[in-house]
Amino acid sequence: MAGNFHASAENVRLDGPVLSARLLNANGNWEDANIDLNGCIGNEDGRFVWERENWFGTAEDVELRFEGPENAPILRALLRDRDGQLVPADINLGERLGNVDGHFEFQFVSCTNLDILRPNY
Repeated sequence: MAGNFHASAENVRLDGPVLSARLLNANGNWEDANIDLNGCIGNEDGRFVWERENWFGTAEDVELRFEGPENAPILRALLRDRDGQLVPADINLGERLGNVDGHFEFQFVSCTNLDILRPNY
């Protein structure tokens, strides 16, 4: 599955920067899985950003919520900006975290997949 890990997950929880869940594999069985979000999310001036690292060391009041009609997994926290001020921030973990056969997989964005970078001729 690309992104939207939560569509095939149960018991999703956050322990520090580590996201854990039971994920459905290709055989229909549940597997325990985890991913350290510090390895794929960073803090850029008080904002969560994908493909960076180590957001957790600059965060306070961290929580994971499921929101909206799709129960999107939203990571919320107060992040320090470059001036040291705490700023409310959030990121939808379902945008880039997938379930591949019962394991979390972070989905990188490839420049070849961005239509804006393709010439129109």
